[in-house]
Amino acid sequence: MAKIDNSTIFIAVIEANKGILYKVANSYCKDFEDRNDLVQEIILKLWQAFDTYNDEFKHSTWIYRIALNTAISNYRKEKVRKKYFTPLSGSILEWHDVDNTAEKEHKYQLLQQFILELKDLDKALLLLYLDEKNYKEIAEILGISESNVGTKISRLKNLLKDKFIKENL
Repeated sequence: MAKIDNSTIFIAVIEANKGILYKVANSYCKDFEDRNDLVQEIILKLWQAFDTYNDEFKHSTWIYRIALNTAISNYRKEKVRKKYFTPLSGSILEWHDVDNTAEKEHKYQLLQQFILELKDLDKALLLLYLDEKNYKEIAEILGISESNVGTKISRLKNLLKDKFIKENL
């Protein structure tokens, strides 16, 4: 394929999967500028790796893998952290049992805070789980076994449940 064809295909792939980029950035960055910088860094890494894309995998799997690796690498390099965060968007989680909007917002903020406190692999795992990826897809993206995915998800659910219980929610 000519480079022009690759760039056209690449732009279409990014447009179709841009939600993944922002979900990853929202999970690893606390402020707007950092999120946008991370999204740009991820797009650059995706472009650099586009010629090596293996079409045996879904685009979304490939994008998640590069996005998460870039986010984790960026997160480790970052020294200064701001003391506020942006809650997860409602499209990632739904709280069916909560009628009070203020209480729902509080739960979103707590969940975001809890996610930010997780180890890098656990954060990536939870993000993929919340995005309704199956264990096989999560295992492929993160490079771990399906049984390890199941074990870690179970532990993360219990950890988050305990944290919410401690907050009396």
